[in-house]
Amino acid sequence: MSEPEYKMPAGAQVLVTGATGFTGAVLVRRLAEQGCVIRAIARHTANVGPLKDLGIEWFRGNVYDAATVKAATAGVQFIFHAATAYRVSGLPEDEHRRVHETSTQLLAEAALNQPGFQRFVHVSTVGVHGHVEHPPATEETKFNPGDDYQKTKAEAELWLHAFAREKQLPYTVIRPAAIYGPGDRRLLKLFKLAIKPVFILLGYGPGLYHLIHVEDLVSGLLLAAVHPAAQGEAFICGNPAAVTQADMGRTVCAALGHKCRILRLPAWPVFLAADLCELICKPLHIAPPLYRRRVAFFTKDRSFDTSKIRERLGFVPRYTDSEGLAMTARWYREQKWL
Repeated sequence: MSEPEYKMPAGAQVLVTGATGFTGAVLVRRLAEQGCVIRAIARHTANVGPLKDLGIEWFRGNVYDAATVKAATAGVQFIFHAATAYRVSGLPEDEHRRVHETSTQLLAEAALNQPGFQRFVHVSTVGVHGHVEHPPATEETKFNPGDDYQKTKAEAELWLHAFAREKQLPYTVIRPAAIYGPGDRRLLKLFKLAIKPVFILLGYGPGLYHLIHVEDLVSGLLLAAVHPAAQGEAFICGNPAAVTQADMGRTVCAALGHKCRILRLPAWPVFLAADLCELICKPLHIAPPLYRRRVAFFTKDRSFDTSKIRERLGFVPRYTDSEGLAMTARWYREQKWL
């Protein structure tokens, strides 16, 4: 699909939550390039400096604060709800629920009161499906969240589906696969492990991982905001097929001129160590150096049928896994992160 088909209406009034995050920052830059008038909600502690050249109108406060949401949504035509409490160690379930569910409720209710409102684009996660026992999963695969983050993201999405259909709120849900690209730190640990003398993988399964480059995800979000067929639908946004963690490591090593030597070890001792770390650290309010979710990263399979977004909306990712991973690896090296 050509780039103009992703374009927003000229001068569109847009609100973005999570604008200072990895995906949000790419999104607001694309919106600015397309001539949108951008508002964004950001915590008082968030660093908005890297985005100061975009002319964003900032509303400082929590995304689950009713007064902040009311002020930020006044007159907007589109909302991209990308705020998340992803991988915040030690965060209580109530805070996850406020960031994900309460914010969604406030934003959706406020959107109903805006004349000419056109689309609420809700950024969910494939994590709502949990571990995929029989891959690939589709949008219709049952929700099986495995932690507070996934559970509250699932609750927020389910609430939005019911509310929007009852109240006739125009909306679309995007469930991104694993987001990566230059600037990302979440997958940096895997890149660092891959270029070690031995790339250690836990468990003996395929270790399927489904990727989407951040630029491609943003194209999917923009498409979801304007395509008529996106109305009222949920879409998994990822590349056409999953990749194994072993192949990810090989691609990274090849891009950086390293040899990839893979060693597989049983996962259960590491899970036990992670449980002990969490048991000791949480009562002391210390971030555990190792936790179950981090270990599960290497043992769970995440593979999805992404044909719906391609067939319904004509979405075509620009970056293949090999191209995107290699580009990201070289960027990490240029930044001296590797």
